[in-house]
Amino acid sequence: MGMSVGSDNGDEDVPMSDINTTPLVDVMLVLLIIFLITVPVVIQTVPVKLPSVRYEVTQTKPENVSLSVRGGPGGTCEVYWNLTRVTNEELLERAVKKLEDQIAAVGGVENITEENMPEAHIRGDVDTPYKCIGGAVITMQRAGFARVGFISQPDLVAAQ
Repeated sequence: MGMSVGSDNGDEDVPMSDINTTPLVDVMLVLLIIFLITVPVVIQTVPVKLPSVRYEVTQTKPENVSLSVRGGPGGTCEVYWNLTRVTNEELLERAVKKLEDQIAAVGGVENITEENMPEAHIRGDVDTPYKCIGGAVITMQRAGFARVGFISQPDLVAAQ
């Protein structure tokens, strides 16, 4: 550590123009050490492998259910089973009947597999309120559909 006691030529009235940077460097080193220790503690992550997004071709099977959902006038919801408009109660009844028919067709619950289990495919309009699509999903799950998916239009620019 150096110290200046006066000027070189003997003048004591000259102001000292040098800045002592040693305390500044000491503070910066202490802050650097603090940040190096605390950043790994603050940033804790759970290792998760996220799925890669890609467009998959929809497998259309005869036992699948195709639903179209859009917002109606006055905030109402319109749900269509294929091309027939249905209410929430009719949707639940049709979905339960569809599963019962499929179980009977394969010979019982014990014969249901991933391959022959029907799926619900929902097409939602861009301007459809979330409550309409969410209601259709919940109704299909209440009926017993384990696989409910969304049909979307792929972005043509991103797909090329």
